[in-house]
Amino acid sequence: MGAVDLTPAPGAVPPPPGGYRAPVRYGYPETPAETTTRLRPVRPRQRWRTATAAACVVLGLGLIGGAVTGAWLTGDSSAETTGNPYTAARDAWHSVPVDTLFPRALQGRGAGPGGTHRTWTRIAVAADSTCEDGLDPLLLTTLRSVGCERLVRATYTDATRSAVTTVGLVFTEADAPGMRALHTRFTEQRLGARKDLMPRTYAPEGTPAAFFGDGQRASWTVNPLTEIPVVVVAVSGFADGRTVADPQPAPDAMAPGATTDIAQAGLGHEAKGIADRVERGLRTSVTELTERPG
Repeated sequence: MGAVDLTPAPGAVPPPPGGYRAPVRYGYPETPAETTTRLRPVRPRQRWRTATAAACVVLGLGLIGGAVTGAWLTGDSSAETTGNPYTAARDAWHSVPVDTLFPRALQGRGAGPGGTHRTWTRIAVAADSTCEDGLDPLLLTTLRSVGCERLVRATYTDATRSAVTTVGLVFTEADAPGMRALHTRFTEQRLGARKDLMPRTYAPEGTPAAFFGDGQRASWTVNPLTEIPVVVVAVSGFADGRTVADPQPAPDAMAPGATTDIAQAGLGHEAKGIADRVERGLRTSVTELTERPG
């Protein structure tokens, strides 16, 4: 075997000392793996875009300022009306569905004598009316200080159909001080216990309340609210049409140890229980109206 010529060719890179040759790589050079997404290149800001953005900001501020000023001048600010229970409640007689104001059935857990449960079924709803159509003259005079926007009423019967109760909501025109003054007057003068201030009945023909007239009124409640401009009234009686010679206000008929026929029949509980549940429903509806956006 002849000798091998190890002389490098002209222009070749001489091998490193010790005879080691670096490995040859093929294809594109290797790049490091990315761990984040590449950001898009941001083009240089153009002067005309800056000017346009500034003009939009100025125009927007002008519109907002004009709206705020107009609302302040006209008093039509949503901040003033939204969340105001007096404003929301005053219109509730026509903005809240009748089945919400007066549910078809009311559950009175613990609302009867001795904590017994009651269930009341709605048998009639009166058309909304003026207070002159639904209140005795003296009660109307007593409520004149707060005015009357509208009166809505419904009549219920108990599960045995032996008792009937008319409940009403008097929507007033008063503000909060006016309603507080009325409530104070009723409390201090015990107006709620006066027989000549009993609410009227609503007794449509063809219903279990057909014989529920003025002479059949047995127990009642009149409660002016202070959080909303409403007076809640209710009056109960026997469904058989018997005349009641000595009606009792609900607190007296519900008193422990009361032995009258009215108390024994639970008619005070009927009036108070139905009035309380209708009042609670109204408060819930007003809360929803005040919390509604817009």
